[in-house]
Order: sequence, then C-alpha cells, then structure tokens
Amino acid sequence: MSDSAHEDFPKDARTADGGGAHARDGIEFLAARFESHRSRLRAVAYRMLGSFAEADDAVQEAWLRLSRADASGVGNLGGWLTTVVGRVCLDMLRSRRTRGEEPLEKAAEWQGVRMPDPVLSPLSGVDPEQEALIADSVGLALLVVLETLTPAERLSFVLHDLFAVPFDEIATVLGRTPAASRQLASRARRRVQGGAPVSDADPAQQREVVEAFLAAAREGDLEALVAVLDPDVVARSDRGVTAGAVAVASNASAFADLAHIARPALVNGVAGVVVVVEGRPVGVLAFTVVHGRIAVIDIVNDPERLAVLDVTVLDR
Repeated sequence: MSDSAHEDFPKDARTADGGGAHARDGIEFLAARFESHRSRLRAVAYRMLGSFAEADDAVQEAWLRLSRADASGVGNLGGWLTTVVGRVCLDMLRSRRTRGEEPLEKAAEWQGVRMPDPVLSPLSGVDPEQEALIADSVGLALLVVLETLTPAERLSFVLHDLFAVPFDEIATVLGRTPAASRQLASRARRRVQGGAPVSDADPAQQREVVEAFLAAAREGDLEALVAVLDPDVVARSDRGVTAGAVAVASNASAFADLAHIARPALVNGVAGVVVVVEGRPVGVLAFTVVHGRIAVIDIVNDPERLAVLDVTVLDR
C-alpha cells in the first residue's frame, strides 16, 4: 500500500480541470470502485461494532471521506478503505464507552455484555449476500467476546486476525507502535480463544444436538437437558450469564412453552432457533456445539434489536 493510503483526510482534489462533466464521471467511477469493496467493508464494520445499523453508518462515512479525498495516489484502494472503516469504527466504539453504553468493567466478568445483531438464515443455507458477514466462523459467540475487548484490542484483532491487515498499518490507525498493536491483538486472541470455542463443523450434527435440547426443554426433562450440555456450558444474554450444565438446564426448563414454537434456523451460520409470536421474533438463540454437546448458548432478547429482524428469510 502506498504512503498516501495511510492519510486520514487526504486533500480534496476531485478533478484537476474542474469540469462539471469530468467531475461527474470521476465521482461515478469512484462510486463504482467503492461499491466493489462494500461487502468487505460492511463485514469489517459488523465485526467491529456488532450492529448492522452502525456498520452501515461506518461504511457510509468511509464513502464520504473517499469522495472528498484525492484517491489518485492510493495504490490499494481496498486496503485504504479498510483502514478508514477501522478508524471510523474505533471512534464509534470509543464514543459508546464515553456515553457509558459499554460497561467494560462488568463486561470483563460477562455481566451486561452488549449482544450483537444476529444474522438469520434458513436451514437451507446462508444467503450469498450474508456470506461476507459471517465468514471465518464469525458467529455470535465470537462477536460477544469481541464486545468485552477494549476498542484498541478489538481493532487490532479484527483487522489483523480476520482481515490480514499488517500491524504497521494498524499502528497508524491507533497511533501506537506496531509492537504495541501486535501485543493488543495477542491479548485479544487469548480472550477469544477462551470465550468463543469453534462449533463442530457438521451442520446435521449441530441440528441434532439442538433438537435434543429443544425436546428435553419441551418435556421439562432436567436429566436429558444436562446430558446434552457441556458441563461448563455458558448461556449469555444482555441480561447476564448462567454457567454450568445444571444451572443452564434449570433455566431451560422454563423455556418449555417457547420451545414448542421455536423455529429452527441458522444464526450466524450455526444451528439456532428463532422464537416467533404472531409473526414477530421474541428471541433468537445461537448454539455452539463442541464434541457433540452444547458449549455456549447466546441469546438475543432485546425487543429493539429483535424488532428490526426479518423473520421471513426463514421461509426462503
């Protein structure tokens, strides 16, 4: 990437001759190039923010910055845009913290974690337009852990580990040294490995385990529920956390009535369910299945987040 790719606000120089037609042609050409990178940029922003609306805002801000910039000297537009989106998201995360929306001291203990927006898909598979969002096993479990990181840790991990951005470029965004950026990513990586296990790859096996969980919940069969849960299972929601098979199974027994109307779905690419009442989602659960048992249950039950979900995708 050229040195100009690292500039935050390159000088405004749309077209040298100032001609209206040439300017329009230049903007249209630039817009077309930007659109070719949009899906990747939205994926970066979604991993950084866990929110579709905020991710779209970050991508739009990146376009505004590009449209004001002299992009002629940018050798790698995709890389330049990725770092710009990363910088925008970093500012948004810091703003959340300033407003007190992200209680990091509590999040470190899995209390009050901000649940991310889920990506819903039918059992038949993930829509091609959604693939970039959940590539690299970006399930809810990973996103929940990312919510507990500091903004700088999250940026370093997301850009380097998920998008292969070099540490010298990440350092420019953070205003730190490459070594410090590498240390931030390493710290984040350890946190992710401890809190976001990778689900078994076989979708059919995942589904079988989840169906066994639902069947036991419908019957209120505590013993059967414990049998399908990992002894150290963790159930997380924006209301808190429950840990341990017996504790989670006891709560799942109260889920019996909703289990009768839970619809199977893919949630960020792994087995999950959506509880729909009168056409509206009232809960989304994603299950991380490891070695044939449920290791993590991530639950989205915030009415505002659920209200914007399109459950008609489950019928496709």
